[in-house]
Amino acid sequence: MAINYGSKRLVVGAHYGLRDWLMQRITAVIMLVYTALLLLQVLAGGPLGYDSWATIFSRQWMKALTFVVFISLAWHAWVGLRDVWMDYVKPVGMRLLGQVITLVWLVGCLGWAVQVLWRL
Repeated sequence: MAINYGSKRLVVGAHYGLRDWLMQRITAVIMLVYTALLLLQVLAGGPLGYDSWATIFSRQWMKALTFVVFISLAWHAWVGLRDVWMDYVKPVGMRLLGQVITLVWLVGCLGWAVQVLWRL
């Protein structure tokens, strides 16, 4: 005869935060590597000016890498801000409004990044 002590507890969403935690770390590493690469290019490139910046970002691979970093930054910001909205804003309507405004703002920033990067 089995004796059960305590109440049965259904655990739903186990490891839910692991994915978000891992994405925060992965996007942070992407941004760190990009920053180091950009810093090396700036330091090895000679005097700073518009021409040196335009030369760095004129290569297609650098534009693509920069856009990947902007996507990583937006994702990093989304995970962090979403957690802030979920943890500190209790009224559901205000939380939803904050999340929608955050998403619209981040998507707008990504659209602006596309315009800036491919305008050069």
